[in-house]
Amino acid sequence: MNNFILHTPTKVLFGKGQVAQLRGQIPADARILVTYGGGSVVRSGLLEQIRSELAGLTLFEFGGIEPNPTYETLMGAVELARAEKIDFLLAVGGGSVLDGTKFIAAAAHYDPAKDPWHILETVGGEVASAIPLGSVLTLPATGSEMNMGAVITRKSTGDKQHFFSPLVMPRFAVLDPVLTYTLPARQVANGVVDAFIHTLEQYLTYPVNAKVQDRFAEGLLLTLAEEGPKALVEPENYDVRANIMWSATLALNGLIGAGVPQDWATHMLGHEITALHGLDHAQTLAVVLPALLDAKREQKRAKLLQYAERVWDLRSGSEAELIDGAIKATRDFFERMGIKTRLRDYVADANIDTLLAKLEEHGMTALGEHGDIDLVQSRHIYEAAW
Repeated sequence: MNNFILHTPTKVLFGKGQVAQLRGQIPADARILVTYGGGSVVRSGLLEQIRSELAGLTLFEFGGIEPNPTYETLMGAVELARAEKIDFLLAVGGGSVLDGTKFIAAAAHYDPAKDPWHILETVGGEVASAIPLGSVLTLPATGSEMNMGAVITRKSTGDKQHFFSPLVMPRFAVLDPVLTYTLPARQVANGVVDAFIHTLEQYLTYPVNAKVQDRFAEGLLLTLAEEGPKALVEPENYDVRANIMWSATLALNGLIGAGVPQDWATHMLGHEITALHGLDHAQTLAVVLPALLDAKREQKRAKLLQYAERVWDLRSGSEAELIDGAIKATRDFFERMGIKTRLRDYVADANIDTLLAKLEEHGMTALGEHGDIDLVQSRHIYEAAW
């Protein structure tokens, strides 16, 4: 096991009715900006409930944060936060709202002489201060409620980039599985697949004898594979929703990634597809991952064989057959969740040259746990994903 430092300061309020605990998590004298996405939090009554819980406090609101949150939209919230001297942010929604709110938190305090997009260009390395934030999660998927990362899109330039800063780690996260009951099936499926692949990218690398992390990761994968399809047919099954919600948080809160090598190439290749073609984030991951696993099957051989046995209960056949079976089982699971796994299912032309040019522009030329996925290998993966 590799050395690691793990600090997860987010307070989690998990379970039915935990929104009632919200007021006690925010300073009474705070100037609060509530951020949210589309109309679902309005239609469900959640926004009105939050207003009621925070009655008497100084509240402002900013809605319309879209999936794959855009710099152009978020800058409106940054201007509002600066003008109203906001000193606490409350994100109400899924990972996109949380990611966008993290950007708002950092950008509102950023050097006024610099374009806040510089935060993404420097991967958050120059963030010196941020507005504190908390969240009420409505869509389990990205783990953004308990980590320090965010991904933002700039529509005007076709860029989708990420940043990290401990200063945007949420102070608290309210996780009520009941709030996920009314999610459309597509969002449920996206969330399950997103969490599944987050787990795989910290698990399917090479062994470092990190038995605890491996077993945690395998438990999450088994849970998601078992409960994901149930959520599509039993949308108000509390136990199913609770297990999915907690799995998605644990998939990317630092726990299973501590002390192990990680491979985020699927995400980097997928980001470029979303930026160019507008696919859902999880759709791009489901397209890229099987092709990437096949391309890197030798480098990942030991962990792929472990994955085949422990997650998919594949025990007979040659090593090549077991690896083939594990990749097929993964693809089949995504398809059972209703998410297609070929790029041609979504677009008429992959525009691979454009995707590769963006990878090069963003410095993504040595991806993977070994840094051996160069542009030539990326082309091969994109072609195999077609």
